[in-house]
Amino acid sequence: MMPLFNEHALEMSIMELFKDEDYTYLNGEQIHRERTEVLLADDLKQYLYNRYGKDGITPSEVDSILLMLRGISGTIYEANKSVSKMICDGFILNREDRSQKDLFIELIDFDTPENNSFKVVNQFEIEGINNQLRIPDGIVFINGIPVVVLEFKSAVKENTTIMDAYTQLTVRYRRDIPELFKYNAFIVISDGANNKYGSFFSPYDFFYAWRKVESDDKDLDGISSLVTMIKGLFRRDRLLSVIKDFVYFPDSSDKDLKVVCRYPQFFAANKLFENIKTHLRPEGDGKGGTYFGATGCGKSYTMLFLTRRLMKDTFFRSPTIIVITDRTDLDDQLSKQFVSSKKYIGDETVVSIDSRERLRQELQGRTSGGVYLTTIQKFTEDLSLLTDRTNVICISDEAHRSQINLDQKVRVTAEGVERTYGFAKYLHDSLPNATYVGFTGTPVDGTIEVFGGIVDAYTMTESVRDGITVNLVYDGRAARVTLNQQKVKEIEDYYAKCELEGANEYQIEESQKAVAHIDMIIGDPDRLHAVAEDFIKHYETRVAEGATVAGKAMFVCSNRNIAFTLYKIIIEMCPEWAEKKICADGVELSEKDKKELKPIEMIKMVMTRNKDDEKELFDMLGTKDDRKELDRQFKNIKSNFKIAIVVDMWLTGFDVPSLDTIYIDKPIQQHSLIQTISRVNRVYEGKDKGLIVDYIGIKKNMNLALKKYTNFETDEFEGIEQSITIVKDQLEVLAQMFHNFNSSDFFYGSPKEQLHCLNRAVEYVQLSEELETRFMAAVKQMKQAFNLCSSSEKISDEEKSYIHFYCAVRSILFKLTRGDAPDIAQMNARVRELLEGAIQSDGIEELFETGKHISVDIFSDEYMDKINAIQLPNTKIKILQRLLTQAIDEFKKVNKIMGIEFADRLKHVIDEYNNRRRDEAYANEVLDDVAEQLAKLLEELKGEKESFKKMGIDFEEKAFYDILKAVAKKYEFEYPDDKMIELSKRIKLIVDDKSKYTDWSTREDIKANLQVDLILLLDEFEYPPVTLDDVYKEVLEQAENFKKYAK
Repeated sequence: MMPLFNEHALEMSIMELFKDEDYTYLNGEQIHRERTEVLLADDLKQYLYNRYGKDGITPSEVDSILLMLRGISGTIYEANKSVSKMICDGFILNREDRSQKDLFIELIDFDTPENNSFKVVNQFEIEGINNQLRIPDGIVFINGIPVVVLEFKSAVKENTTIMDAYTQLTVRYRRDIPELFKYNAFIVISDGANNKYGSFFSPYDFFYAWRKVESDDKDLDGISSLVTMIKGLFRRDRLLSVIKDFVYFPDSSDKDLKVVCRYPQFFAANKLFENIKTHLRPEGDGKGGTYFGATGCGKSYTMLFLTRRLMKDTFFRSPTIIVITDRTDLDDQLSKQFVSSKKYIGDETVVSIDSRERLRQELQGRTSGGVYLTTIQKFTEDLSLLTDRTNVICISDEAHRSQINLDQKVRVTAEGVERTYGFAKYLHDSLPNATYVGFTGTPVDGTIEVFGGIVDAYTMTESVRDGITVNLVYDGRAARVTLNQQKVKEIEDYYAKCELEGANEYQIEESQKAVAHIDMIIGDPDRLHAVAEDFIKHYETRVAEGATVAGKAMFVCSNRNIAFTLYKIIIEMCPEWAEKKICADGVELSEKDKKELKPIEMIKMVMTRNKDDEKELFDMLGTKDDRKELDRQFKNIKSNFKIAIVVDMWLTGFDVPSLDTIYIDKPIQQHSLIQTISRVNRVYEGKDKGLIVDYIGIKKNMNLALKKYTNFETDEFEGIEQSITIVKDQLEVLAQMFHNFNSSDFFYGSPKEQLHCLNRAVEYVQLSEELETRFMAAVKQMKQAFNLCSSSEKISDEEKSYIHFYCAVRSILFKLTRGDAPDIAQMNARVRELLEGAIQSDGIEELFETGKHISVDIFSDEYMDKINAIQLPNTKIKILQRLLTQAIDEFKKVNKIMGIEFADRLKHVIDEYNNRRRDEAYANEVLDDVAEQLAKLLEELKGEKESFKKMGIDFEEKAFYDILKAVAKKYEFEYPDDKMIELSKRIKLIVDDKSKYTDWSTREDIKANLQVDLILLLDEFEYPPVTLDDVYKEVLEQAENFKKYAK
């Protein structure tokens, strides 16, 4: 029989891949050390002697370095941050002999990879808090420092995922062996087909695959992605580069922020770095290159990674770096990020500049260093020189807009001729010898002209495929709110004119007549009432149907006056939206939430004040500090602030991952359009896609932008029509599945009958394993599609009712088999109430809560009574199966022989259940018999778990007793029970004596001693000698089992 590709097989295959990359492989049991020690101390000492022997480093100085590392304390995050800085930036060692020059110590030689020791170790046993023993599946050591921890799960186990590996590392290991993660750069979770890495402190959603070995390679999935990750991320020089420059800690963080680069960020920063080297003035042309990255792919972190590389490399002689944005709100966000990154960047002068004069003062007399953040608008005051130095690098954020505008404009006024220039003209004349680098999600031709060619690109297609952003879906609703089709034609003509002229937004603004005319159409009072009415209905339907993850929406208006008018119409229709609340009704708040949240309206306008604003608008818009508070509240999913009405603010560089719907009622140019709609493409738990609702008719322009800027694989955005088709197709499939089931009580019965119908439906779906699998998949696909088209009139009320019915059944079944139901909150409110009632109605609510972490005594009489009270046979069987599987898995860890016996018995009963014929499915006596067998098995397991107490021995001795008993049964001989108990106690003493050495199970001398001691012991107790090999094998396996499942 072919062996299963289990976790051990995966583990060993990964070890082989590391060996291919010239890592030394060791089994942890081969390493002599104290189990509490997580460093390979001998390796680190040897490296230090090799590296600094010529400087006369002494043994006591080497010991002091190890002592310093071990002594770093604080929270895991604080300690990890401190160790990371020591590793990445080095540190000064004060010499014992003060007459000698202090040594600059690097724990890793980043410049010469071959000077380091690279080892990959599996089964490395660690004794942690409260003597807990844990054994990570794999650890990568560089010079004896455990920089990467790997955890594997079997790809062939359906109910085991890499999420389980993530939980094991970040919950159990964090709790029990925190010392290991003090040195950690990042962690890896894998099942062979799915392979991800990320920061130990990051949520699971921020773990990603490394999908390319080199930047120009084709990205790979599945088993190939495992090879790609090892070759691409763990190539020795590559791993050193990632650890040194691409692991980011802010100077301070109350959220334990640590960012490990994604592969597109790594390649982009390095390629830009090399291109800047080539084009640096005075020898080069100053065009450092353009990076074209999909909006939402983390360009700000790529800028940070690049900035650190530029600052740390001696080639650039500590350059001065000026980071420029074209909007104040972008500048605020980027400035905050950079200013809090001084230690990472390696320069204490990281300053946000508020005027040209301030920048002039900062640059005067400075020959190197410094990072300055400003907006392009700060350069419009004059054309005078700021500095003519060549080691100045300008990094432009969103380089597609104002920073490429070099042209002169001439305007004739009553006072005479007035000449003005594009913003970039002022910039280039002020810093004539600087090298310019452009970051953009939407490059236009001028971008290439100013910054140089595209050095690297990361497209929307790649970003969606990598799970870094979500896909976008288009819902066109312009026809519902435009009262005159001639007006639609005029808007289309306006777009065409702008495209024909190649106009940018600044030139368009000069055409006041055209803009004013379009605004008259958009701002028509009757039209705005129609927009408001449709928007309210659409939004409320999505919230009521649980189709939005947090109810966050953005509404983009054409101008300030239109936005204010629309706001007043909406409040007139929904006055309750203007009531100040801390949060929506029914939302549970933690103590932290109560401190952070403030009473606020559900809908707010977000824009800067204008001196000419009427008082009501002026007061409503508030100060800059008020806008910062709006920013904080909108990003908090529990805040009552759900809907932001905007014109220009928050349309670029504003990240709210939970935002999943954007309503657009503004003509937007192609390059700005991609930025705008990308507000809803961020990844968030429960968010499958972002929804764009169009009230102005932007579809044609969107598709042109898609083709021009995103390199998308299709010519058009996905429309909700596809979602509607999926919903209707899946409803048809589900109707066929339920053709023998009478669901009328759910739709027409009393509340009690509805509840009973739901529970009967859950039973029905479990008629066969194949039916259950198909049902769960169909409903999931249907619900994901329905989330996008829940407001469509093409989905009838009857169809919605069936959607609610199927979703409720799925959620009960999901909770029944998995222990929780993450999709339960995203559901129609009425159905959610029904669902809760259905769970409570049959007394199984508490049983559901058992989940993976057993917090109640499942073997108590009270608990068994609750199980026996369940009237639904399939439901009862599923609960018993789940509880037994968990309990047996736990029992195997302390008694392998009996655990296997119980597992075999459970498998036999479940096979009998799964293999029942369909015509027997309604025969309750068959189901009752299976449920009775499972309940009996649970009762017997309860007795077996406690049996050692009655025998006067501990659970380990009981495991050895069961080995002796099983061997006696195999060889068919009788042996006195009292002697067997005494013999098991003596075996435990022998095993305890041998297992005090961490490497005992791989040392042949210790195993030989164990075998000799067992021979003598069995002879002393007159246990038949023919059994020796079996007893030795089982005792050894049980001893290793105790060790293995100490994890």
